Amino acid sequence: MTLLEVKNLKKIYTTRFGGNQVQALSNVSFSVEEGEYVAIMGESGSGKTTLLNILASLDKPTSGEILLDGKNILNIRERDLAAFRRDQLGFVFQDFNLLDTFSLKDNIFLPLVLSRTPYQEMENRLAPIAQKLEISELLHKFPYEVSGGQKQRAAVARALITHPRLVLADEPTGALDSKASAHLLRLFSEINRGGQTVLMVTHSTMAASHAGRILFIKDGEVFHQLYRGGMSNEELYQKISDALTLLSSGGAGNE
Repeated sequence: MTLLEVKNLKKIYTTRFGGNQVQALSNVSFSVEEGEYVAIMGESGSGKTTLLNILASLDKPTSGEILLDGKNILNIRERDLAAFRRDQLGFVFQDFNLLDTFSLKDNIFLPLVLSRTPYQEMENRLAPIAQKLEISELLHKFPYEVSGGQKQRAAVARALITHPRLVLADEPTGALDSKASAHLLRLFSEINRGGQTVLMVTHSTMAASHAGRILFIKDGEVFHQLYRGGMSNEELYQKISDALTLLSSGGAGNE
């Protein structure tokens, strides 16, 4: 079943001085099936972060459609957007976005508190997630008391606790060392195997090699896509590396 459809998305920014126009996205179309794990790659300035911000309803496109479960999220009223993001989307950011004055547990609970979820239900939801992410013993610590990898796992828990239809991850391994990155990527794969749909923006070939499909953005368009098929992570890593080389030289197609 198709969960997300992006149709002919275009984004043009007008610069503050001089009125010059910059086209960040020119004609982006793709779909994501329920339960898929999709990575989006592209060079700096390719439009991938703009695309993620629009999918997260943090920005609006100049034209086009975004359908989540068949509903155009661009038609959601401004006053309802916060509730939509909280209930339907989970976010994992590169810099964690945790509040230092809150314990990890309170950070994770925050979206449920905002939606007035009963405390016992919050506890019931947290227990299995914390166990899977190996942070059960850390919940009463504060962000400044734990490692970067542990912060990111708390951020993943916060994204998952609302039972979102779609998890959006923006360079989730960007602030982590190689060991913490590998651990987080294994957890993302486990979460996806459990049925969660994941869409990740990354410049990391290693991170993308854990996905089931990779979309390559160039000059504001989906220029190329690569499917895992029966490939191992190592084989997919090599395919991604080859595709990035092709992209930088200007030639590629679908595989």
